[in-house]
Amino acid sequence: MVIQSTLSTHSLSVVLPRAIQSEMVTVSVKKGDKLNIVADAWHMENDCHYEWLVHFAPGDADMPSVRARFAPDGKLTITVQRRIPGQTSGYIRGPLGTRF
Repeated sequence: MVIQSTLSTHSLSVVLPRAIQSEMVTVSVKKGDKLNIVADAWHMENDCHYEWLVHFAPGDADMPSVRARFAPDGKLTITVQRRIPGQTSGYIRGPLGTRF
């Protein structure tokens, strides 16, 4: 997984094997400014499970802004907006799961 950051956005991207379809990918926001990404081809036994846990600096990422795209070529791209220093979020922290 490649993670790139600008002043306004974090961008995470990875090209998954062709066996991984969009419905096999789960992106979840976790307590403590963490992002969990799981790709699992449950019908296979080898090279079938990929998982990443990304920790952002406290208060740096606007977790409700998480957006994921799964391209036909298997590229998964996740973007997260960065917070402006001193900015607060109006959301209640808790698990949030996005299934493709």
